[in-house]
Amino acid sequence: MIPRYSRPDMARLWEPETKFRIWLQIETYAAEAMAKLGLIPEESAEAVRARGGFDIARIDAIEREVKHDVIAFLTSVAEHVGPEARLLHQGMTSSDVLDTCLNVQLVKAADLLIADVDGLLAALKARAFEHKHTPTVGRSHGVHAEPTTFGLKLAYAYAEFARARERLQAAKEEVSTCAISGAVGTFAHVDPRVEAYVAEKLGLKPEPISTQVIPRDRHAQYFATLAVVAGSVERLATEIRHLQRTEVLEAEEYFSEGQKGSSAMPHKRNPVLSENITGLARLVRAYALPALEDVALWHERDISHSSVERVIGPDSTIALDFALHRLTDIVKRLVVYPERMRANLDRLGGLIHSQRVLLALTEAGLPREDAYRLVQRNAMKVWDGGGDFLALLLKDKDVLAALPEPTLRAQFDLDYHLKHVDTIFHRVFGKGAG
Repeated sequence: MIPRYSRPDMARLWEPETKFRIWLQIETYAAEAMAKLGLIPEESAEAVRARGGFDIARIDAIEREVKHDVIAFLTSVAEHVGPEARLLHQGMTSSDVLDTCLNVQLVKAADLLIADVDGLLAALKARAFEHKHTPTVGRSHGVHAEPTTFGLKLAYAYAEFARARERLQAAKEEVSTCAISGAVGTFAHVDPRVEAYVAEKLGLKPEPISTQVIPRDRHAQYFATLAVVAGSVERLATEIRHLQRTEVLEAEEYFSEGQKGSSAMPHKRNPVLSENITGLARLVRAYALPALEDVALWHERDISHSSVERVIGPDSTIALDFALHRLTDIVKRLVVYPERMRANLDRLGGLIHSQRVLLALTEAGLPREDAYRLVQRNAMKVWDGGGDFLALLLKDKDVLAALPEPTLRAQFDLDYHLKHVDTIFHRVFGKGAG
């Protein structure tokens, strides 16, 4: 299944042509190994190397009759190779080809996804440094909390996707195995050295023990990793969607000339790209569950996993590839409004400094509960539309009894909250980032 939102490189990886090309590589390398070991004549391996080929339409026609995809493929290859093909697939079973091919595809898909993350990391880093000292309000529960910077928001995302890259690399290593072990995985009819040779040629490792199929806990980890990365995609997309809300409007997706946001309302500029990848992220996460269900097969093998993987292999990797690429473009072209951020910072009349006042009062000797009560009774007046927080505090005799006016005013310094931005950037981006 190739979703219509697929990007060319990832889509080609899952096309029948690519799959059969990998199958032919596996069979060719296996024949080469058998010839080197004297298990089949060298001319048989040479014939496969020289004349090995296939015809997709012919494979489809044969499969309609025999109801077996690998047999249909081998029949088509034999028609190209000639009589020497009688020793093709010697001692092997279908899963040797299918499982090894799937892992080749998953490894290549991981490489593409890692490259996608690299592009996103570069975009996040550039925008983070651009807005390193752009103050904005931090929110908890969606409500104004304390000041941060927009650069720190992006640095947080950078750190998260740096972890995503590490997870993808680990998932790639987890599925980088090859199995050419024959029926029920005992190597009864195929020498283990054949597996080692094929694995080396394909850049894989021999599966230590397979049961005719490669253990599906490996694949479960792979698709679970894609799900976690998709979760990170949605987290950043959701942040952008919230920032574009009319009541906030601190940042928004780029809106090109001639673009239209609504068929009914000409004024609309909607975060449609972020919403799009939010939906795709949900799909990718949904595919983790069937991958986990695939771990438990009957005895040495069954094929209940096969139908699942034919869907989730292309769908999840293509969807995540597309989402990462789209998210990178969103970040690169994101329109940021520092003035709006500052206006929102000031919207609650200085309440963002309430903790500083609380701490100053406790440092002046008040019990914490008493200090909290003094700050909160003034803060609630501002919350209810009663004016400026500092002005109210300056009229509160109990507050002034503990804090002189200059000390009280000093608690409303915005830069105080941002004094460790360089330290955080150094932690995230490394030496020289501060």
